[in-house]
Amino acid sequence: MTISVETFFLSPDATGTLQAQIQQMIAEGILSGRFAKGEKLPSSRKLAQHLGISRITVTLAYTELQANDYLSARDRSGFFVSQSAPEPPRFAAMPMGEDKIDWSRALGRRFTGGATPEKPQNWSTYRYPFVYGQTDPKLFDHANWRHCALRALGQKDFHALTTDYYDQDDPKLIEFIARHTLPRRGILAEPDEILVTMGAQNALWMTAQVLLTQRRTAVVEDPCYHALRDILEQSRCHLEVVPVDEDGLPPEALPDQADVIFCTPSHQCPTNATMPMARRCALLDKACAMDALIVEDDYEFEMSFLGAPSPALKSLDRDGRVIYVGSFSKSIFPGLRLGYLVGPRAFIREVRALRASVLRHPPGLMQRTAAYFLSLGHYDSLIRRMSTVYAGRRAVMEQAAAELGLTVAGRGLHGGSSIWMRAPEGADMEALGRRLGAFGVLIEPGAPFFHGADPPRNFYRLAYSSIPKERIPEGLAILARELDVAPTGATPDAH
Repeated sequence: MTISVETFFLSPDATGTLQAQIQQMIAEGILSGRFAKGEKLPSSRKLAQHLGISRITVTLAYTELQANDYLSARDRSGFFVSQSAPEPPRFAAMPMGEDKIDWSRALGRRFTGGATPEKPQNWSTYRYPFVYGQTDPKLFDHANWRHCALRALGQKDFHALTTDYYDQDDPKLIEFIARHTLPRRGILAEPDEILVTMGAQNALWMTAQVLLTQRRTAVVEDPCYHALRDILEQSRCHLEVVPVDEDGLPPEALPDQADVIFCTPSHQCPTNATMPMARRCALLDKACAMDALIVEDDYEFEMSFLGAPSPALKSLDRDGRVIYVGSFSKSIFPGLRLGYLVGPRAFIREVRALRASVLRHPPGLMQRTAAYFLSLGHYDSLIRRMSTVYAGRRAVMEQAAAELGLTVAGRGLHGGSSIWMRAPEGADMEALGRRLGAFGVLIEPGAPFFHGADPPRNFYRLAYSSIPKERIPEGLAILARELDVAPTGATPDAH
């Protein structure tokens, strides 16, 4: 029996080379039991004609499957499913019974229902994606990242790739962070004062787990990074909320007593406010007076294209009071999930033990690849390229916003990748965001950043990291039209 050529098709959403896709289709057919042993596959000519691809591509896929014993070749007869191909699993399907568990009682703790919103995975399909934290594929250095990954996969790096570091990290990555990354922020640290994390959010979670209990008090900014607020609420600590102003977190507004202060002094999230030097010193003094620790999230310091960034709060710390959180995921790509913690040895020792009990360590391959990408200068080149492009996009966005009557609520002194906006009173940016999606415009509503049951709904964030410069004015014009603030004649046709 011959397998019908109509069985095969190429999905438009599939990834990988055509050869790899064909191999995957056939292997899945065998493993699922759809293709039986001894069945004849379509000829390479017929399958290539059916799929509209080169015959050599099909032949190479067949040959690779033959080498892996999925297929066998017979002289002048073609390719067949091998008699020794992997067997599909054989088991009788168990009937689905009724779920009799009362999960409202069985769940000891709940992690759903937090403030962190779901972001659309198809953001790149929007024509005007003013979405924060995503990577522009036109800016990323694909070739050199691939080169570094291949080097990390080489025989010389076999130990770094395959070893179980247990609670340690790739020494090459730690060395680069200590000798190059941290000194740019005025921070000096030894290797045992640094821990690699699975991104900044993982760093914040582990910090909260180590420092907070139900009897301790944490201070958080309002508005703030919504995922941080979820983390703190899950820790069941007492939470004190302090509104920020145009200079970030005001030390004089802090409560009389707190254990841990979470803040974003260099680039307040989401307002972009930069804390002045005098206020940073006052914050350290206030923390010292109440014997509190400070967790500094310095998530976007690399994007300082408008001027030199302010020194990190950690660089001013003389008491070991500041714990520093950094990330490569924002500047390289979010899927990298690599960040780091810097703090006193006693703190890092405990976080290291917590990490080892949960995930041992971040994958060695990703650490070594990142270490090569950083140490060979590719990272610095990427940052310079991104900074130049972001500066141009930001200028276009600010000019277009001013011309269209859109109100900027927070810019940031040094740069960044977004602008904090305020719509007229009464506007609901979450509802408006859903409506804008029909016109290809994607924005980030601001309500989830605020604390409380009734947050202001007229704030929103516009990012320029993932949208081409030439589309910014047109996308903002559609936004202005839907907000009913655009001057006459400024709105383009919606389609």
